[in-house]
Amino acid sequence: MTHGSGQSPHRSGPTEKCGVVGVALDDRAAARPLYYSLYALQHRGQESAGIVTHDGFQQHDHVEMGLVGDAFDEADIERLNGDSGIGHVRYPTAGSVDKSCAQPFTVSFKSGSLALSHNGNLVNAGEIRDELAGLGHAFTSDGDTEVIAHDLARNLLEADLVRAVKRTMSRIHGSYSLTIMHDETVLGVRDPEGNRPLCIGELDDGYVLASESAAIDTLDGDLVRDVQPGELVVLHEDGSGFDSYQLVEQENTAHCFFEHVYFARPDSVIDDELVYEVRRELGRHLWDESGIETDVVMPVPDSGRAFASGYAEAAQEAGSTTEFAEGLMKNRYVGRTFIMPTQDERERAVRLKLNPIKSTVEGKTVTLIDDSIVRGTTSTQLVALLKDCGAEEVHMRIGAPPIVAPCYMGIDMATREELIAANQDVEDIREAIEADSLSYLSIDAVADALNRSRADLCLGCVTGEYPYDIDGESTDREVERPVIGGQDLAADD
Repeated sequence: MTHGSGQSPHRSGPTEKCGVVGVALDDRAAARPLYYSLYALQHRGQESAGIVTHDGFQQHDHVEMGLVGDAFDEADIERLNGDSGIGHVRYPTAGSVDKSCAQPFTVSFKSGSLALSHNGNLVNAGEIRDELAGLGHAFTSDGDTEVIAHDLARNLLEADLVRAVKRTMSRIHGSYSLTIMHDETVLGVRDPEGNRPLCIGELDDGYVLASESAAIDTLDGDLVRDVQPGELVVLHEDGSGFDSYQLVEQENTAHCFFEHVYFARPDSVIDDELVYEVRRELGRHLWDESGIETDVVMPVPDSGRAFASGYAEAAQEAGSTTEFAEGLMKNRYVGRTFIMPTQDERERAVRLKLNPIKSTVEGKTVTLIDDSIVRGTTSTQLVALLKDCGAEEVHMRIGAPPIVAPCYMGIDMATREELIAANQDVEDIREAIEADSLSYLSIDAVADALNRSRADLCLGCVTGEYPYDIDGESTDREVERPVIGGQDLAADD
């Protein structure tokens, strides 16, 4: 099993996994549209960025550590020839933080060339790696993407593209949205439970696959639809269309609710829902469940803004005099990797990133809205900051249920020992962060806002029960794990 081992001490909240993209165009170089798409997906990964293209004869690749703007220059883009390609931005949740695990991952074999971009996390990668290593496969990284690449390459020696993908899907277990390039053919695959997002967009001269629709918007394209759970989409090499193959069907999905709560861009449409409107609806539910009369309601920027807007609107509709206000200003030039070697500097960091507007806060009762509480450190500092600025009361409202367990599906989240809600109830947490009151949103409210049943959501981090069979953890459904080392003949049907 490969999964995140907890966050870097520099990070105060959960960190998104990765972003993937793939394009097939009609007689236009793919590199620049891929580059723009990765910029649109930068929020999903900031450790490395990469693009692989194919010109009909050979692959071209450029993968570097760092942000998209640092990883590529004009000469790099010009060298990436070809009308088709895939791209990736990465934050590591499985594997090392170095270039060996940066993506897209490429491999050459007897049947051609292969490149993969992966968003998600496998829970049986170790088993498959051991088997393939025993068959002579040499691995150059400790990431699970290379495991998928080797397994698919092996299957492509014995089967056509669709059957090879289906065989690999029958073996890998966990969360994955993939963009793949086999020679110049680009394809997208979403795991049978649809844990990670993936969508299809149409351009004037081709098609695009991307983690979020915001990338399609950046290319002036139109969102066609989501890739369905268990579906393989193959883009035509000339950009004229795509073929669809529903390879696996599951009774229930396992959509990650945190995509809507925190990770995705608010202007993206994921699983037919505009993220911004979902967050506003979550805020409305937050008022309905635990609204409190205060002078102002303010967001923790930036992720709390839509929640606070919906909360304030519902409050006013209910006759409350609570007003929406921007009470915290964010310093956008403090990066995620800001070095804080001492406890005093860590405590000061919140003031570097967020500064209160005194006229909004002083002498006021305040409702502060955030998307989640992980360790509780930032919430404690924000409550103290507002009270130091003259707030009479600070009430915290959280637009998600308490996070009580880690994520194994590709989110870098704290360990159980670090999660403040893992072993404490809401009142304990309220006392720890020194808020005047604290309430979280219920799981049922989240499901309602997403227009989905609880059975179709991945709620592992807030229930401790996972939709995948993970060693040492409980599962919330019947899960049949693939048999490693044996080939399921039904996979070729």
